[in-house]
Amino acid sequence: MPNIIEPDMGDPAEAIAGDGGNLVFVTLVCLVSAIGGFLFGYETVVIAGALSLVTAEFHFSAVMEGWFVTSGLFGCAGGVLLAGRLCDAIGRKKVMLLSAFLLGLCAVVCCVAATATWLIAGRIIGGLGVGIASVVSPLYISELAPPKVRGRLVSLFQLTITLGIVSAMITNAGVLDFAQGAGGAALTGLWHWLVVQETWRAMFLTQLVPSVVFFLLALCVPESPRWLSLAGKQEKARAVLLRLRGNADIADAELTQIARSGTKVKGEAISWWSAAIRRPLFLGIFLAVFSELSGITLVMYYGPVILEKAGISVGSSLGGHAVIGIVLACFTVISLFVVDRFGRRPVLLTGVAGACIALAATALCFAYGVSDGALIITLLCLFVAFFAFSIGPIKWIVISEIFPTRVRAPAMGVATVAVWLTDMAINQAFPVVRDTLGVSAMFLACAAFLAIQFWVVLSKLPETKGLPLEDILSLWSNQNMKRVK
Repeated sequence: MPNIIEPDMGDPAEAIAGDGGNLVFVTLVCLVSAIGGFLFGYETVVIAGALSLVTAEFHFSAVMEGWFVTSGLFGCAGGVLLAGRLCDAIGRKKVMLLSAFLLGLCAVVCCVAATATWLIAGRIIGGLGVGIASVVSPLYISELAPPKVRGRLVSLFQLTITLGIVSAMITNAGVLDFAQGAGGAALTGLWHWLVVQETWRAMFLTQLVPSVVFFLLALCVPESPRWLSLAGKQEKARAVLLRLRGNADIADAELTQIARSGTKVKGEAISWWSAAIRRPLFLGIFLAVFSELSGITLVMYYGPVILEKAGISVGSSLGGHAVIGIVLACFTVISLFVVDRFGRRPVLLTGVAGACIALAATALCFAYGVSDGALIITLLCLFVAFFAFSIGPIKWIVISEIFPTRVRAPAMGVATVAVWLTDMAINQAFPVVRDTLGVSAMFLACAAFLAIQFWVVLSKLPETKGLPLEDILSLWSNQNMKRVK
């Protein structure tokens, strides 16, 4: 048996928090897992460029247009419900491989779909893969990252989501430009049908490349030491921790904390109705739901359509959408440097306030018929900039670190499924609201939701910066909750 007796080195929690260990190796491993986020972003936004083309191809009504978008989100919800159990049953690594396979299968099915039914089936398959990735990737990263850089490394997941979004936007615009230019004119036969006649098929097929890359890289990463410990594989858990931390004493101290937290919290068995679960679960679900009610999903899914409503042409709207995506990615990089330096609460409050003001201004432009495309794009860029360095990454950081080890995977699943159920509702509603009340009504509602989020974060969310995962449980005691402010 490995030595999991606490070494004589002072407080192990302070030792773990104060030692980054083999950060190069940890970062590389976390980056591989974060590629699941790239596919998350790519799969969910590749539909934006294909939406108007598919709607015209199959003559979708507003309701059917909404279902085409939300069918993938329906799959996401199912994937999240499966992910928690699968992560605990077979481990984090195998679940990442399953996610990559499903996302690759989605690309092929959507590309060759002969009917709308098959196309939606492909979207549901892809949604399953995205839903699984949305749980396993931040979960895996949070369990491998040292406490002092955990926020930064979990932010990699949000960063790769935005890179996937930008890649999908740029690819969509590039495929369409190629199809309408000299390159498309030179194609014949199958390639002409795939790229020129029905360009949306080529857009979906491009997803196959990152799916294969993710699958191959996921084969190379180690299993989570926390899952190995809970599965009774202490020697393997210690070996992984030793490689991650680069120090035997640090690895042993962390393994001791993991083993203790797996069964008891201060001598009390963990209950789903205890404050240690109930309070973080409320906050996890709240942040998940209100991050989507912020309006980001509308900008990502319906961005080109929204820009067309502002008087921008189809080709220019895809270009404008890509600009918004690039801003999203650039400002997500900022989160890597601020969440562990300034803390989750101040960064989140700043982002929520800025996003609320920018979105309210955008809504007013639509309400008063402002048709200046550059102004609309600028305001939407401001909105996604504030979202990118705060709401987007901090949502995943918080829900990946506030739950006890023993229930982290299923609790994250509950919080994450709220993301996709909210996405389903808001994306199904948008085409109808757009055609009845207008774009401004939806954006004003989203600004109101951001105002509510600001108040809840200010009054309820404790700071978790720099704390070992196993020590965060103490934040949910009545005494500590009174000190949130």
